Amino acid sequence: MLFSNPKAPSKSNGNCKNKMNKSISDKKIDFSDIPETTGLFWAAAKVREPVGKTAISIRIDDDVLEFFRKQGKGYQSKINAVLRSYKKHA
Repeated sequence: MLFSNPKAPSKSNGNCKNKMNKSISDKKIDFSDIPETTGLFWAAAKVREPVGKTAISIRIDDDVLEFFRKQGKGYQSKINAVLRSYKKHA
C-alpha cells in the first residue's frame, strides 16, 4: 500500500509516550555547549524564504523507486535532491 488512510483506526495500543511532548523548564536545559549569538552573528545572517513544495504524481521505474526506498525514511527528499542537482548542472 502506497498511502495510509487517515480515517483508519490507529494500530497503536495507546501506551506510546512521546518524550518530545513533555515540557521542560528553561532552567533544566543545559545550554553550556551552545555559544551565545552576538551582534556579529546577526549582522552576517541572511533571511531565506522557504522553497515551496507541490505534491504531484510521477511515474518512476520500479527499480529506481526500490533503490531510493531501500535507503529508508526520507527517500522522497533524496529523489528531490537528485532532481535538484540535475537541474543545477543541466
